[in-house]
Amino acid sequence: MSCPRFRRIFATIALLLAGFAGATPAQAHEKWFVAGEPPALAAPGFFSSFCLSAVAAAVAITVVAAFFWRRRGQRDLIPGPERLGATDEGMARFYSWVPVVIGIHFAVPLLVLGVQGRLFSPNNAPAAPWNYILGTWQIAIALSFLYGGMTRLFAASLAVLWVVAGFVVGWETTFENLHYLGAAVFFFCKGRGPHSIDRLLFPGLAPSPALAKHGLKLLRISLGAGFVFVAFTEKLANPALAHTFLAQFQLNFTGAVGFPLSNEAFIWCAGTTELLIGLFLAFGIFPRVIIIAAWGAINLTLTIFSWVELVGHLPIYGIMAVLLVWAPSEKTSTLMRRGIFGGEAES
Repeated sequence: MSCPRFRRIFATIALLLAGFAGATPAQAHEKWFVAGEPPALAAPGFFSSFCLSAVAAAVAITVVAAFFWRRRGQRDLIPGPERLGATDEGMARFYSWVPVVIGIHFAVPLLVLGVQGRLFSPNNAPAAPWNYILGTWQIAIALSFLYGGMTRLFAASLAVLWVVAGFVVGWETTFENLHYLGAAVFFFCKGRGPHSIDRLLFPGLAPSPALAKHGLKLLRISLGAGFVFVAFTEKLANPALAHTFLAQFQLNFTGAVGFPLSNEAFIWCAGTTELLIGLFLAFGIFPRVIIIAAWGAINLTLTIFSWVELVGHLPIYGIMAVLLVWAPSEKTSTLMRRGIFGGEAES
């Protein structure tokens, strides 16, 4: 295939993705803000033509994009920091701060929601005494991630809390917060890094370099899988919930930009976009392109839903900020080991 033809085909795919992202600002979690009891998810919704057509479109685009991702040698369209002059030493130092960045972005919502007696997201309000017990549990994990003390122990505790949440508030909403399980795996595999209490006082608790290399990849997969799950539970397999949300919040803006869509079509585009974002992230396809598209979709509703949405989405912002820089390769693994373990790790 000639280079110009290759570029034209890939540009078409990129424009299609951008079109989907531009058509769907309703990426706020509907369950966080919809008033009253939300319509329940039912199994038949997964087998409706509405849902299956979206799945077919998303899978087809993902397969085509994966083909070109491989043809490009897994090089993103958006250049990495090396193209802007980043040195190996600078990248190693950056990776030494990655656990700090992830830790802060998870600690803040865990602390805020824990104080409020809510579990992982604003819509989960366990009844007493669970709200006190689980809220205190979240606060303890938040402080561990913030200061980097006994981090791997509290990471294991977060994984246990995620399982407990499944029984307390239901597995549907728990899987919508799959990135918290991803954070538990990330910190158990990687620890809190050199800028932590653990490194100063408990160096014996540090993970092995062989274990640490898996943390960020698994965190990325958990985030992508979470996007996929929410695409089904809040839109594609449960469009009634999305219709209720749009009835309460007039977010279908397509008429104002000269391309009016019915609420049904708008929800289909929103769900398909969310599914695409999840699939691209989970499989690591053009991550920088998809992260920038996801940021645009997520941030468009911040001025409407304010601090609740900002705090709730902080973990996603933190993960995406790191993934915007990180590109998995043998060299990246070496630089990350150097940044986190210094001279202790061997290639």
